[in-house]
Amino acid sequence: MKKKLMLLFVLLLLFAGFIGVKYFILDSQNIYGRIKVVSSPAASVFIDSVAMGKTPYEERQKAGEYNLKLIPEGTATDTASWQGKIKITKNSLTYVNRELGLSDVTSAGEIFTIAKAELTKKSDAGEINIETEPIGAIIYLDNEEKGVAPVVLADIPKGDHELSVFMPNFFRRTQKINIDPGYRVNAVFKLAIDQSQKINNPSAPGTTTATPSASLEKKEKVTISDTPTGFLRVREEPTVNASESAQVKPGQSFDLVEEKEGWYKIEYEKGKEGWISGQYATK
Repeated sequence: MKKKLMLLFVLLLLFAGFIGVKYFILDSQNIYGRIKVVSSPAASVFIDSVAMGKTPYEERQKAGEYNLKLIPEGTATDTASWQGKIKITKNSLTYVNRELGLSDVTSAGEIFTIAKAELTKKSDAGEINIETEPIGAIIYLDNEEKGVAPVVLADIPKGDHELSVFMPNFFRRTQKINIDPGYRVNAVFKLAIDQSQKINNPSAPGTTTATPSASLEKKEKVTISDTPTGFLRVREEPTVNASESAQVKPGQSFDLVEEKEGWYKIEYEKGKEGWISGQYATK
């Protein structure tokens, strides 16, 4: 009888030990995620005002919301610092990439986080939630136009994809992403202004700015440049949400009828006019 009681006591201790390991050790590890921060130039990393190291930086971090700050290192004293809110979720990676310019408008980057999918119905698909700064950038997935940010793309097949965002007068941003079934990739892009592009500034002294929609007095030619799809859509209005009227091919030239910021109106057939994106055309 004593031996049976001792054996039962030992089994109870082992069971208690197993419960302790599972709930106090293994579960405590599950409250952590990972954060990876890269920057150009190299920068000191601060999380909630605590110095954590330098970029490239990668570490485990307890799940939660934090304030991340990057301060350029060494000779990059003229480069602007950056700070923003980030969210770390358990058992997943938060990826932060920043290209630090001389000011906020010339700086760019992206933040990627993972969450559970909300709209996707297919078991072998996930989704992407894209936000951009400034809002209204055109979204491309695997070189196919998908709309204007902010936007959620559902039922995206699992696997690797190329996500790209573009806005006239800003530099394009492109990143490779991986879609896991049942999960959402949250992507936040910050676009840097392209200072080589001429942007009308009505407030500048001594400048006169024509109304963007004013017809051009002297006709010019527009030549279609190479595109990722091998063609360029002609739209009824100067917006990616407008209906498609036709398609033109790289190398073709057309009369320029009218011009708005980032868009050209062309006569693509005799008596037929439409708008094309200025990104893929040159005057």
